[in-house]
Amino acid sequence: MPPASTGASTLIVAASTQSSPAPVAPAAPVESDRLEPGRPGYRRMSFALFAAGVATFALLYSTQALLPAVSASFGATAGQASWTVSGATGALALCVLPMSALSERFGRRQMMTVSLAVAVTVGLFVPFAPSLGWLIALRAVQGAALAGLPASAMAYLAEEVRPKALVAAIGLFVAGNSIGGMSGRILTGWVAQAWGWRAALGAVGLLAVVCAVVFHFMIPRARHFTPGSLNPRALAKTVGGHLADPLLRRLYAIGALFMTVFGAVYTVIGYRLVEAPFSLPQGVVGSIFLVYLVGTVSSATSGRLVARLGRRGALYLAVSTTAAGLLLSLADQLAAVLVGLVLITAGFFAGHAVASSSVSRTATKGRAQASALYQSAYYLGSSAGGTLGAVAFHAGGWAGTVALGLLAVLGVVSITLYGSRAARVERLRPSTVVSVRG
Repeated sequence: MPPASTGASTLIVAASTQSSPAPVAPAAPVESDRLEPGRPGYRRMSFALFAAGVATFALLYSTQALLPAVSASFGATAGQASWTVSGATGALALCVLPMSALSERFGRRQMMTVSLAVAVTVGLFVPFAPSLGWLIALRAVQGAALAGLPASAMAYLAEEVRPKALVAAIGLFVAGNSIGGMSGRILTGWVAQAWGWRAALGAVGLLAVVCAVVFHFMIPRARHFTPGSLNPRALAKTVGGHLADPLLRRLYAIGALFMTVFGAVYTVIGYRLVEAPFSLPQGVVGSIFLVYLVGTVSSATSGRLVARLGRRGALYLAVSTTAAGLLLSLADQLAAVLVGLVLITAGFFAGHAVASSSVSRTATKGRAQASALYQSAYYLGSSAGGTLGAVAFHAGGWAGTVALGLLAVLGVVSITLYGSRAARVERLRPSTVVSVRG
């Protein structure tokens, strides 16, 4: 791996000693069978996981652009309505580790297929929720179902794709997330303006159905997966090993903090834009999420960014871009707010792609659990960001939300600086030993 994004590269070797919950040793991988650009199956795999990413983010954040309308419909505050987003992301965060354990037994492909099917089915019932409580409950069930997708997808890619192409492959999956987040919000914005927020949620459900069908027929079968038993003791040992790895802990914290910023900004931005001095209609507010296209580009090109700057360098660039966007968004000019959102989105998706691919490269054993822990931290950050962002907005307006985001950004910088120092210490240690012996 290139210079680790948050710590010493030698910890990657240590990660390979972590135990796996699978009691049967996997067969030696045949590298010639692994997928890479230009080989048969790579394009199908990329398209299938791109569709799964679209469905995941479109469903998971389907109510985010509709929060002002949901608040008006149920007479709820911004903080109360935000639970229609935070409930889904929080349930996903809690369920992603158990779902990853099931994927070790039944397979990544099967887990992704079933999870997407259940989430899509629940999505067809969400528009008919009779109260805010029911809406939050259905969204929580939907988030729990979606928990089988992210960690299984990362583990599937780590097993089926050649290491040199892994960052690019994960970047495409993350790009699907950004397209799903964008298309879902734009679709809900314009449909809600014409027919109401319930019809908007129904439209997202139909979009997810199409994506699920595409995924089912396009995803290649797994060639390098070896099933294991559901052994709670072995699972706990594997999880404990990952949590004991300082590099993985830093990557989990970085994912959570990046998503705290993103969740806070995009949960609250609709409330800001429908109020003075902007007073934008719901359809136009939904179209603001076209800036997600920037995230599609930044995540898909994260592999080249890492090759040029290294992982820590790429993280520094991502966090600086995010901070600049937060500060720019404080202006009361719509153009400045839009540019700020572009920078926040580009920085977030680049940072997420780098951190998540680093987890997959670092954990050579128990990859599903390593990815699940990252996804759990990531979506806990989203849930916390959405709720805390709404509370901060209620207390201090948009400036309060920006202050929360900058605090999270400072956390990413501190962790990355600490990782850089740890890497230098590790590099100097062997030379010190040699000089003493000499």
